[in-house]
Amino acid sequence: MSTRPALFKLSCRLAIVALTMAMISCQADSPASAEHNGGAADPVSTVRPHFSLATDEAYDIAAIGSYAGDHRRVYDYIDSHQPQHLASIQRWLRQPSISAQNDGIQEMAEMLRQDLADLGFAEAELVPTDGHPGVWGYYDAGAGKTLVVYLMYDVQPVNPDDWQSPPFAAQLVDHELGKVIMARGASNQKGPERAFLNALESIIAVDGTLPVNIMVAAEGEEELGSPHYAQIIDAYIDRLTSADAVIFPFNSQTASGTINMILGVKGIVYFEMISQGGAWGGPAQAEIHGSYKAIVDSPVWRLVQALSTLVTPDGNTILVPGYYDGIRPPTMEESRLINAGLAQWDDEQRQQLLQVSRWIDDKAGVDTIIELLYQPTMNIDGIWGGYTGEGTKTILPHRAAAKVDSRLPPDLDPDEALAKIRAHLDAEGFADVEIRKLGGYPASQTSVDSPATQAAISVFMKYVSDISVQPRIAGSAPFYQFTERLGLPLVPSGMGFGTGAHAPNEIMLIEPADGIPVAGLAEIEKAYVDFIFAFAESAKSSATIQETR
Repeated sequence: MSTRPALFKLSCRLAIVALTMAMISCQADSPASAEHNGGAADPVSTVRPHFSLATDEAYDIAAIGSYAGDHRRVYDYIDSHQPQHLASIQRWLRQPSISAQNDGIQEMAEMLRQDLADLGFAEAELVPTDGHPGVWGYYDAGAGKTLVVYLMYDVQPVNPDDWQSPPFAAQLVDHELGKVIMARGASNQKGPERAFLNALESIIAVDGTLPVNIMVAAEGEEELGSPHYAQIIDAYIDRLTSADAVIFPFNSQTASGTINMILGVKGIVYFEMISQGGAWGGPAQAEIHGSYKAIVDSPVWRLVQALSTLVTPDGNTILVPGYYDGIRPPTMEESRLINAGLAQWDDEQRQQLLQVSRWIDDKAGVDTIIELLYQPTMNIDGIWGGYTGEGTKTILPHRAAAKVDSRLPPDLDPDEALAKIRAHLDAEGFADVEIRKLGGYPASQTSVDSPATQAAISVFMKYVSDISVQPRIAGSAPFYQFTERLGLPLVPSGMGFGTGAHAPNEIMLIEPADGIPVAGLAEIEKAYVDFIFAFAESAKSSATIQETR
């Protein structure tokens, strides 16, 4: 058999391979490929880090014991004033305060200020900032302990068509759990906050004063990333440093009645990425006819390509060089708290609540918790460009933008994270894509061993036996202003159940149905009363105990 045909076929194949490699080489060396189109980072070179807990031991929450105080006269006052207390909550919820749209902000700030004055706060004043005003209040009880109350009076935007009940009507609605109040801010965060003030009002009405001094430092920009909250702290920093602890009124119960207490939050950096036509290509001033795409670059496609370089194709691993550097693995204290709360974690229940079918990589149990608490994220909140209305409009847009947030676990700095993103985009050939920072701050955490935390847990123990204490949640809040700047322990704490934050049909449970083991409004307020007294009796905290390493 002749070998000439086989040799001929082999030489053809080698020629094709050589030609293909030459084409690839030309493309790699082409300025249009490297600089204009950008290049995705090698997904093999970057992997999400894996973390394990430091111990199998579980924190013994029951060893703290339950709060034994009984403030019967104050409880009776709360029971007899429930209509008025509910009306106060509804008054807050019926006042729009959408910070993103500057809708009702001034009116809500003044309402809060006036309410503090009506409660007997000798100082109740608006605090000017470069954005929405803050509110400061001080109640001098002549007490030995001072508690700071962090409040946010702003809420998220709404689409009224998505709601079962108008979002600012604050109506009582029948729910499978009982009577709920449905409104934007019902649970996040006006409902529990006004319930806390109802508790203060009840103590003052019965006893004539409070067992602790109270400082209120409220903002109207939490939903914007708290860009000017530091200015509120700056205005009173000398006095705030003299306080002992901070509370953030919070609905801590699940729908089944268990307590899920949190001790901290992730940090965040929030930014816009903008692609605008210009010297690199694309229409610079206005949209043009879509037929010109044959010869004109598209800012929309450019933005999409720039975004795609930040993560792997599935969107789940961040490809920005060094983005995972410096993440602190679980500490001994955090590990013990996570182990103690594992029995409360139910993957299927949470997936049903969120209406998602699976977690990333089909993780479950403790692996899911670790991912949630210790991984940074890169999330597109919204993306737009060109025509999105009904029908057709064949255009080539001149501008496209996306809002992006990245949640940051402890020890990751938001400004450093943003600098890494900028450097990465530049290296990938997207120097023309603008980054505009909209907000950001680092993570915050308080130790379970701080006196304020112990006081809060002891009150929870009085009402509920099934309690978990998590080192932090995956969400963000500007708590670092207190824990990092002022060295104060901060405790998000409170009975009650609410859901629907940032979503339609937000609710807070007011009157639980028979057999529902969740606190209603009266019991929520009584538990806040107990916390005030328990904190007054607790040991003085010398500083924030961040955590046991």
